[in-house]
Amino acid sequence: MTPEGVMTLGHQAMEVTLMVAAPMLIVVLLIGLIVSIFQAATQINEATLSFIPKLIGVFVVLVIAGPWMLTTMTDYMRLVFTSVPMMAAG
Repeated sequence: MTPEGVMTLGHQAMEVTLMVAAPMLIVVLLIGLIVSIFQAATQINEATLSFIPKLIGVFVVLVIAGPWMLTTMTDYMRLVFTSVPMMAAG
């Protein structure tokens, strides 16, 4: 296995990780921002107030984007497993 092959595999792994995590992270960021604005406007300083909306948001994202996320991860793992013999051979 060449160093270039390892770097390519690592690069692809990071791209897939970012693509799969991005929808959940964006939703949690937006919900956190909205809750923070609400807390600033109402002067409610409760740290646990944003937990339930974020949990619900992540659940909704998983329901909506879950099949795409699973397909993306499965396709990448299939690529890795099919390329292992080629990498080991030369």
